[in-house]
Amino acid sequence: MKYVNANEVLPDRLITEIQQYIQGESIYIPRPESSRQKWGSCSGSRKWIDERNDSIRTSFRNGSTIQELAQEYFLSSETIKKIVYKRKPAADDQ
Repeated sequence: MKYVNANEVLPDRLITEIQQYIQGESIYIPRPESSRQKWGSCSGSRKWIDERNDSIRTSFRNGSTIQELAQEYFLSSETIKKIVYKRKPAADDQ
């Protein structure tokens, strides 16, 4: 996490207002919900897991058993069940 001196980025009147609540301490200001990125979106991990899960669902629909998929993908049977029985969210929900 990168720290920035408030004097460099905030107007004096806002600093004065903040000082009424806290002085000389570090404070974290979170991003707005609308600008947050979902886990794995930058690294590509989310895409890889989504593709893996799609492959697991396809194999299950084509007759593979839970146990076979667990062994093939090195996941627990419970994890495979969660993947194959969960309704996939619509594209605009993601």
